This record gives sequence, C-alpha cells and structure tokens, in this order.
Amino acid sequence: MKYTAIDSNLFIENRKRFAARLKPNSLALFVSNDIMPTNADGSMGFVQNSDLFYLTGVDQEQTILLIYPDAINGTQKEILFVRETSETSAIWEGAKLNKTQATQTSGIKNVQWFHHFDQVLQSIIFQAENIYLNSNEHTRRYIDVETAEMRFNKALTAKYPLHKVERSAPIMHSLRAIKSSYEVALIQHACNITEKGFRRLLKFVKPGVMEYEIEAELIHEFVRNRSRGFAYGPIIASGASACVLHYVENNKECKDGDIILLDVAAEYGNYASDLSRSIPVNGRFTKRQKDVYNAVLRIMKAATAMLTVGNLIPEYHKAVGLLMEKEMVDLGLLTMDQIKNQNPDMPAYKKYFMHGTSHFLGLDVHDIGDFNRKLEHGMVFTCEPGIYIPEENLGIRLENNILVTKDGPNDLMKNIPLEAEEIEELMNS
Repeated sequence: MKYTAIDSNLFIENRKRFAARLKPNSLALFVSNDIMPTNADGSMGFVQNSDLFYLTGVDQEQTILLIYPDAINGTQKEILFVRETSETSAIWEGAKLNKTQATQTSGIKNVQWFHHFDQVLQSIIFQAENIYLNSNEHTRRYIDVETAEMRFNKALTAKYPLHKVERSAPIMHSLRAIKSSYEVALIQHACNITEKGFRRLLKFVKPGVMEYEIEAELIHEFVRNRSRGFAYGPIIASGASACVLHYVENNKECKDGDIILLDVAAEYGNYASDLSRSIPVNGRFTKRQKDVYNAVLRIMKAATAMLTVGNLIPEYHKAVGLLMEKEMVDLGLLTMDQIKNQNPDMPAYKKYFMHGTSHFLGLDVHDIGDFNRKLEHGMVFTCEPGIYIPEENLGIRLENNILVTKDGPNDLMKNIPLEAEEIEELMNS
C-alpha cells in the first residue's frame, strides 16, 4: 500500500456497529478477495474485499475475519486470520503483516495464522446458532467468475449444513451508507489528489495531444501523492467519443475545437473520489459549447442543493429531470410538444441525458446503499448531470462529490475549478 496508516479506531468502531446488528449467539465471517490471474504466471494488482477492509483495514490476500460477540471465551469475540510469511515468500514477495502489525492495523488483539482457520473455527462454531456470511449484493453487479467469497461460502455451508445462515450484506449496506468522520477525511483526501491531477492537465492540454497522454499526466500526479491510481477506469473522451458514456479506449487525438469529457479521479486508502469535467481542447469554449456547459452547470448546482437530509433519491431524480427538460428546450434540443406527448416511462430528455444524476460513493465508486432510504447526515453522493448531443459531437458532464450533512450539502470538490470562465483562464494562463 502507498497510503499512510489509517487510524485503527475507524475499524474498531465499524466492527462494534456491525456486531450490534447481529442476532443473539451469531458468528459472522468475512474473507479477502483473490489475487486474480492474467496469463502465464502473471496476476492483476490486488484489490481487497471492501467489506473486509471496512471492518479490519487489512489490505492483503488470505485474510479472514471472525466476529462472535456472544462467544463464551472473551478472546474469541474477534479473531483475525492473516497469512504467515515464509522465508520464500519474504524473498520473492516481501513480508506480510505479522501478528503485532495486524493488531496495530485492525485493533483486533487475537490474531491467528490463516492456515489455522479451519481448526479454530471448528472449536467455536458449534456454540453459535447462526452464521452470517457475506456476499456481493450490489444491484449492478456482474460476476462471471467464482470469487473467493463464493467458494468460501459454498465450502462452509457444505461443512456445517445444520447451522442457520444469515446474510451480512443488508447490514453492510446500511452501515457503509453513513460515513464516519474518518471516512469523510479519506474521501476528501482522494478528492484533493484528484484536484491536483486536474489542475496539472489544464496546463497540459492543447490541440494535438493524445487522450492517453492526458491519462499519463493524471496517473503521474495521483501516484506521486500516494494514491494507488485511478479509482475506476479513466474516461478521457474527446469530440464524438464524449457521447459514449463508458468510453475507455483513450487513444484518439484531441483536436482543435473539440471538447474533452473527463471522468477521472483518484482513490486513497481504498476510498474513491469521482470527478467529471468537460474542457475545450484549445482553451476556449465556443458559444454553443458554453451554452450547453452552463446549462449542465445550472442543473448541477440545483441538484446539489437538493441533496439534503430527508430527501429521497427517486424523487430527486424526477426533479432533476424537470430541470433537464427546461434546459433542453432552451437549447433547442426538445420542443414543448415533445415533452407534452412523451412516454412517462421514457421521458424525452432521456435522448440527451441517459443516466442517473447521483450514486453512493465510498470504498467503491458505485458504493453500496439503499436508494429508497431517506438521505441522512453522513451519506456521500456524486452529483453528475450531463447533456450528450451526438449530432454535434458534443458531450458535457460535470460531477462533484457531495457530503450530506444536517447543515446542508457539503461539496468535497468545491476547490476544483468548475466555472467555464475559470477553466478558460487556467488553460490560458
């Protein structure tokens, strides 16, 4: 890991909140992700299971967390299993956490070696009535391989078929939706790194630059500030590509007169930020580009103001749709007759604005949470309206990260240039 150590109190408090949600005499288990292979003897960079990280702060493979609040033996209420470093692995891969370091990271006193898990679990599990197992229950998940978590759950339920199995995911969705002050600080740090990258490229972009060169500038700035890199696959889409929502090729020349839609952001300590900006390749918006840009900006500002305690995301999205209708009529993209005669299930504005305006943000860029839950103090959302006009080779999206507080929305990216005139000034300074 590149990030500085995170205060273990974050993970201690997270476990306390999770344990308080369990049924009496229940044992919960969480397992780390695999290191995924590529080809031959290659492997992808390791990314930890977000729920396990949330509860332990441990950022390495072959890790298991056991939580058993009602354990008869007090030392077995929390047990962390980590991989033991061998002489060979120390030489080839570097040492993993020892038991003292694992305790310092997680705040868990009882640390055992990973290969002792089966033995330790069997000595405890028959005391428990329920076993809580975790799974990826994100509504947009698409998993075509068997994960470590799937294998773990299958093996455990086969070995102990008479225990009642409960789901941890609903509890995790509820808990992770509300960010603690520690988490907000980590997200803010990711936003600050993203700001540095964006300001760097404003002075770099010019006609003839390649999209991948912009990507290189960003990754340089992110990594030098202790980020692992991009929080998600970077979108650097110039010209017509800006109308492709998940364009990731980043291989075209940025041409004079075009707009570049940037959806790029850093992670820090496994916490994501999520930024979108649209900038002119030559440093100056045309009148039409600026008109569309400012329409999106007005919607963004109005939408941000609606991210308040007690609001509901479905109602919020409907309100944003009404704002979109007005702006698109003013831009000549829609007529009032089209709006009057539209299908309510597929509003006319969807032709030029196809996606939602906000999603949860946290350990995952599309973080877990219930969109039917009223907004609460501590939730973090993106705010990302856009207008995409393929016939004009023009796509504009603007996005900041918003913390919902009892005092109103707190824009964690308020220091990142946003106004069209400020963008132009910085690009030409």
